[in-house]
Amino acid sequence: MTAPTDAMNPEETLARWRAEEAAVRARLQTTPGVASPAQLAGRSGLQIFQALLAGEIPPPPMAATLDFTLLRIEPGLAVFQGEPGFSYYNPMGTVHGGWFATMLDTAMGCAVHSTLPAGKAYTTLELKLNLVRSLTDAVPLVRAEGRLVHGGRQVATAEGRLVGPDGKLYAHASTTCLVFDQAS
Repeated sequence: MTAPTDAMNPEETLARWRAEEAAVRARLQTTPGVASPAQLAGRSGLQIFQALLAGEIPPPPMAATLDFTLLRIEPGLAVFQGEPGFSYYNPMGTVHGGWFATMLDTAMGCAVHSTLPAGKAYTTLELKLNLVRSLTDAVPLVRAEGRLVHGGRQVATAEGRLVGPDGKLYAHASTTCLVFDQAS
């Protein structure tokens, strides 16, 4: 991932990030839910995400619970943005590592899913997470970017980075996913 502050200061980057999120959220369905099998039938992974971003299918409940959203999807790339709020703090007064892990697992898994044809699904087999800096609500937004490294018939791998608007790296991760035929 390139530094999000290319030719911008952190305040400008934060303003741009907020504007991008507002534009995406304006298109999303307002009530989280689960897409019906009929809504997903015959769609590739990329087409499913495009339908979500177009407001045709609901965003998953977990995204609302953990306050993050999909911003962009391309084949092999997924970008999510989240707000590391006080409700995710651990007893030490910083954001719990599970929030980092969920953001990165989601971004990397969606990067894999975006390359799968209709009728294929995946699940995370392994997640390796490196927390390199603590995070508090003093950092108003972070972005998780997942990128496909290898997409095979049965196994796919991806890597991800979690960064703030000032370009600081908070965590990086890798995943191995099992690819399989989706049950009918």
